[in-house]
Amino acid sequence: MTTTGAPEPGRAADGDTAGEGGELRRSLGFRDLVVYGLLFIAPMAPVGVYGTLDAKSHGAVALVYVVATVAMAFTALSYAQMVRVAPQAGSVFTYASKGLGKGPGFIAGWMAMLDYLLIPAVAYLFSGIAMEALVPEVDRWVWTAIAVVVTTLLNLWGVRAAARVGFAVLAMEILVLLVFVVSAVVVLVRDGAQRGWLSPLTGDVAFSLTAVLGAVSVAVLSYLGFDAIASFAEEVTGGSRKVARAVLFCLVLAGVLFVAQTYLVALLEPLSSAELAARPELQGSAFYDAVDASVGTWLHDLIAVSKAIGAAFAALAGQAAAGRLLFAMARDRRLPRALSRTDSGVPRIALLLAAVVTLIAAVWAARRPDGLDHLVSVVDIGALTAFVLLHASVVGWFVVRRMEGPPDWLRHLVVPVLGAVVLIAVIVEAAGSAQVVGAIWLAVGLVVLLVQRERPGTAR
Repeated sequence: MTTTGAPEPGRAADGDTAGEGGELRRSLGFRDLVVYGLLFIAPMAPVGVYGTLDAKSHGAVALVYVVATVAMAFTALSYAQMVRVAPQAGSVFTYASKGLGKGPGFIAGWMAMLDYLLIPAVAYLFSGIAMEALVPEVDRWVWTAIAVVVTTLLNLWGVRAAARVGFAVLAMEILVLLVFVVSAVVVLVRDGAQRGWLSPLTGDVAFSLTAVLGAVSVAVLSYLGFDAIASFAEEVTGGSRKVARAVLFCLVLAGVLFVAQTYLVALLEPLSSAELAARPELQGSAFYDAVDASVGTWLHDLIAVSKAIGAAFAALAGQAAAGRLLFAMARDRRLPRALSRTDSGVPRIALLLAAVVTLIAAVWAARRPDGLDHLVSVVDIGALTAFVLLHASVVGWFVVRRMEGPPDWLRHLVVPVLGAVVLIAVIVEAAGSAQVVGAIWLAVGLVVLLVQRERPGTAR
């Protein structure tokens, strides 16, 4: 039965049955949350950016991920604070509304929407590119569209069913990663390292803190997705603490996986970081080339297949999070009310809208030679801006408004301020085209907000 959105924003469901009033079904456990988070992040996310990071950091690529993990931990800690305050769907939209007010909350959700709708498109496109390489007779846009349709059907089936399939895919990705780790260790023990054993942490020529920090501004983008866990807060059995633990666990586990694989591949890398910097055309395939040269083509192909399947299911998790964000904003009367309807506890209309937008963007990019560059250049600005507002909401709720009594100055002021400073630095380092698109999207959001304020009956 299809139900309409609840009059009161943020109303949550109880029990395991679909509630009335646009409620979501509580059916997810801790493992399911971790599956969604790791699917969205992707255990082997560094594969595509390893060469770029190695060149930018002067070879200290593993250290880059150590620093990036610490930097993103500030954001994860702020999520953990706010999910306990507002254990509802909508993630940063809900948190900023609580801590800063309805207007900033809408802007946070609006900026996050840019990220949540386009990151799945990038992942679908990665899947299409990988499949085209394996089956070149079929154009990449066809594979991309197939991936969108299959994962959308899984999401419409229900969050629990999608989580089960996602767990199998995630297990496959981690198994492939373990095969790589074991193969790399065997080669290193047998043949030795191509670079110094500490070079992935210190650089292969001379250590440069500036170079490492410059690379961190790119590496933090590998972590985008752990925040999607908070979007499922109304569908979790066991309370908000489980969501907070899952957010932190996903970030730490992803950091360990990223550091381990980049450390090993850097030791296998036959080219120096200076050679990679001088030949940027080799950076995108540097991970695969190092595996080819040291282990063999069979592992190269295995990783490629894993990336093709894994990228599609990373998009599944992103599409599910996008649907929850649209659902929450519609329930709060910030988007058309039809998006807040649920069917058997699943926000199917919101999911379908997210799927349509993602399909259009992904197929458009797949049919253009420069489509991937256009998508990648804009997807991250939205998330980073929303994260800055997340940190501000922690300060607003706990320090300015003191809604929980006397604040803990470390957790409620120092951590969010440091987190915001890191994110602002990353935004400043972003590509100019991405900054322009982000500014245009923000301007449109401000216009929408102004129109809503003038409309009678809209929550302020």
